[in-house]
Amino acid sequence: MSLKEDKIMLSHGSGGRMMHQLIEELFVKNFKNSILEEQTDAAILQVGSTEIAFTTDSFVIDPLFFPGGNIGKLAVCGTVNDLAVSGAEPLYLSVSFILEEGFPMKELELIVESLAAEAKNAGVQIVTGDTKVVNKGKCDKLFINTAGIGRMKPENRHIARAQNIVPGDLILINGTIGDHGIAVMNARESFQFKASIESDCACLNRLIAEVLEKASVKFMRDPTRGGVATVLNELADKIHFGIEIEESALPVNKGVMAMCEVLGFDPLHVANEGKVILVVGVEEGEMILEILKNNPLGTQSAIIGRVVEDHPGKVVLKNETGGRRIIDSLSGDQLPRIC
Repeated sequence: MSLKEDKIMLSHGSGGRMMHQLIEELFVKNFKNSILEEQTDAAILQVGSTEIAFTTDSFVIDPLFFPGGNIGKLAVCGTVNDLAVSGAEPLYLSVSFILEEGFPMKELELIVESLAAEAKNAGVQIVTGDTKVVNKGKCDKLFINTAGIGRMKPENRHIARAQNIVPGDLILINGTIGDHGIAVMNARESFQFKASIESDCACLNRLIAEVLEKASVKFMRDPTRGGVATVLNELADKIHFGIEIEESALPVNKGVMAMCEVLGFDPLHVANEGKVILVVGVEEGEMILEILKNNPLGTQSAIIGRVVEDHPGKVVLKNETGGRRIIDSLSGDQLPRIC
């Protein structure tokens, strides 16, 4: 194994380069198979004559409660969205709890109620699960693991693979970036900022279904850990074209921008939990943008860039003065435990 570190670090869970190195050089290397090697948000599996999407996720967020949600709501949204951006219709979830001895029953009740309400709102059923309790001090309050299964339509099979993308294709997002990461960081560190910032935590399956009913999408991904920058860098590397984004087109909440400037963060690297990046043909861009804007979860949607032939494998940000800079994935972890 060529991993340089001899111990696991927080950065190995950041969504950035260190996490991808860990995945490639340890997990994929040892678990190697054709399905896993696609490294999509959900595995697409053939079961008899039917294709299904299958995904799993774990949630270790700190704090458990944050503006706009809690770990229970987040667990549903994160899992549902991984299925939806793969082009699948989410159907069933499993939920497993790892609890620390002494955890307040009232808080657990609030989290479970929120989890159930979000699942009902998304139209998915929680059909199985597990509960474990560990000694006090052996777990940080509560961790949740989920798995999700969805129905895959054959016409959406290409979305997770990023097939058929060509220069000129447009890149869209359904709203402001960085809201979740900054809301969680503000709640964790109790910064005295006047701006009210809430997580964008939301299930996007109904929004995505509206788009797929009326238009063709070439690629989708939810920009969670590592933010928009990481998703676009992964995409550029996969398709062997360049990507250019317009700084003036990026939708960013003023409070998020202010906190990022104070803390030295780039909103493009900050996590989201209610956003989807879409790559679409230029002829359908405006129509899809209108569909997104007509949904409550997409009122601030924007076309933020396009695929280009230049600088293959690189993501370039164009600013309002005509300058350009390369946007790379983070190596380490600027915001640990935000999901």
